[in-house]
Amino acid sequence: MDLFSPLSLGSIDLANRLVMAPLTRTRSGESGVPNDLNVEHYAQRASAGLIITEGTYPSAESRSYPGQPGMVTDEQEAGWKRVADAVHERGGKLIMQVMNGGRVSHTDITGTPRIVAPSAIAIEGDVHVPEGKKPFPVPHELTTDELAIVRGEFVEASRRAVRAGLDGVELHSANGYLLHQFLSPASNQRTDEFGGSPENRIRFVVSVVEAVVEAIGAERTGIRISPSHNIQDVLETDADDARATYQALMDALAPLGLAFVSVLHADPTGEFVQELRTRFGGGFVVNSGFSHMTTREEATTLVEGDFADAVAVGRAIIANPDLVERWEGDHPENEVDPSTFYGSTAEGYTTYPTLHELARQQ
Repeated sequence: MDLFSPLSLGSIDLANRLVMAPLTRTRSGESGVPNDLNVEHYAQRASAGLIITEGTYPSAESRSYPGQPGMVTDEQEAGWKRVADAVHERGGKLIMQVMNGGRVSHTDITGTPRIVAPSAIAIEGDVHVPEGKKPFPVPHELTTDELAIVRGEFVEASRRAVRAGLDGVELHSANGYLLHQFLSPASNQRTDEFGGSPENRIRFVVSVVEAVVEAIGAERTGIRISPSHNIQDVLETDADDARATYQALMDALAPLGLAFVSVLHADPTGEFVQELRTRFGGGFVVNSGFSHMTTREEATTLVEGDFADAVAVGRAIIANPDLVERWEGDHPENEVDPSTFYGSTAEGYTTYPTLHELARQQ
């Protein structure tokens, strides 16, 4: 197999093994309704084997960023249907990353009386709110009854995604957001059945996955994890504890028949990540490019060396909407402009030229 060969992840048939990673871009305005810019952006990148949307909030309380899209209202669902239709018209596949930000937020962003987390522990530092920066607030510790509500929000957003025509969902349990917060002993200091041992800390995550699987089918459901990423104060610095936690998580998820697990890790070819792949036993996507930009050579090695079934790519596909064509033909790439990663305009979002557009300009 090579990077450009077809692949099936559950019920999702990919034309190639290059996956567009979920990328926060803050272009959906105050309403969180996908707009013309979002439609164009995702449609431009439809040649990727699979597009995973930016993290999309399933409730107002779970919103992390101004300009982040949601999947709560009928208007948001209709906006996402426009995106899905545009991607499908170009032969692409699209799944939604459903993301509850948990304590990575502020009430100035959510417009709700509180933000929530496994435990009432604030992130150190400041959060960007519409008016500037403020300290992260102390979150409300979710009660057992409230966990059922949060779980239901994941389910309802997933149902809406499938109803809008998307090909499935990826549950965001990485990068320091709510589900990841449950996995870490630094952010989860609960004393009930959802805290303490690795087996208890994975319990809520597994329950969310099970509920979504029941609602839309395992073949349409994936999950993203980032073991020992140590970001946003979700610390997993004890190697033995991290290994035990993610081994337990894979063992619990393996029987469910999920479409895939996506792992963000600095060493995807290492023993730790590869053991997780063996334990899971299903579709396996890796992403090593958080601290550096994934290259064609690295992506090729990961797939051809059988370290993964597919590779999630971020910055390279931001700058190159036709990245598959460029990599397959070994063409030069556009240079990425990090200053436009986040914003509200087309600049750096839909303005990167394709090879064909560059040729017309010459």
